[in-house]
Amino acid sequence: PPQPDQNLLNLTRTSSPTRTSSPTRTSCCRMSREPLSVSDLLLCLESSELQELERVRTTINQEPHHKVLLEKLNEALTRPGNRVAAITLLGHLIRKQPPWVHHISQAPVLPTLLRCLKTDGDVVVLVSAVLVLVALLPMIPQAGKQHIYDFFDVFGRLASWSYRNPGQVSAAYLVHLHAGVYSLFHRLYGMFPCNFVSYLRLHYGMKENLDTFQEVVKPMLEHVRIHPELVTGTQDYELDPSR
Repeated sequence: PPQPDQNLLNLTRTSSPTRTSSPTRTSCCRMSREPLSVSDLLLCLESSELQELERVRTTINQEPHHKVLLEKLNEALTRPGNRVAAITLLGHLIRKQPPWVHHISQAPVLPTLLRCLKTDGDVVVLVSAVLVLVALLPMIPQAGKQHIYDFFDVFGRLASWSYRNPGQVSAAYLVHLHAGVYSLFHRLYGMFPCNFVSYLRLHYGMKENLDTFQEVVKPMLEHVRIHPELVTGTQDYELDPSR
């Protein structure tokens, strides 16, 4: 059989978003019951058969391959038809905490994920992506200095979206989205309390955002304690990579 690196090279030359044939789907089913290599995971991504990854027991631990994987995930995130599948795979990978996860902070896949959260109108994409972001943030604290206002913009957008429901989605979806926003609130307040409170004060001090504050954000604030860093910390110190 071909060497893993050759398989990987071959896969990076194909990026068709079309659904694969039954033999490929069968191959993904078989692979999901065995330890997966980088090329195996990419094959599942190409085939859009990511439901098979629920049975995956191991994931990638070889750093030389992580760049190609992140590039492929980034490509998939830019295609609306593959977006949910790519987010699902990214979420599965980061929850396994591979040794290369910190590289995501410098990879194009992170700004692409944030762009999806700030612009996409598909509630399934929004719910899936915000949960991935919540899980990812503690693993890439160094990304705060560069992307902190992107994180806050995502929170502001999703808080408003969950209240105004511009997509006219069902109540069941809104419950899931609100839960994701609540999780993101706790993550941002826990990691960047001084900067986050400053953002909340500025953003929700504007008249057009006051209703979202009253209905969505204020109840969240009422259920958290005063963070000690609000007394002893500073906005600059929160973003210091050496802390």
